[in-house]
Amino acid sequence: MPKLKTKSGAKKRFKLTGTGKIKRKGAFKSHILTKKETKQKRNLTQTSYVAKVDTKSVLRQLALK
Repeated sequence: MPKLKTKSGAKKRFKLTGTGKIKRKGAFKSHILTKKETKQKRNLTQTSYVAKVDTKSVLRQLALK
């Protein structure tokens, strides 16, 4: 079986932690920021983890499983 290629979009968006969780950045922080509250923009800056339901899909995109 040939090696699996990593999806280039996924490798830019996700990072694997030491414990095996997948870190991701919050959406809605790229443009049209004038109408958003300062608190909302500050909270979107923080990273979060991918949901358990989606981990299998993301790992497959990263060619890890």
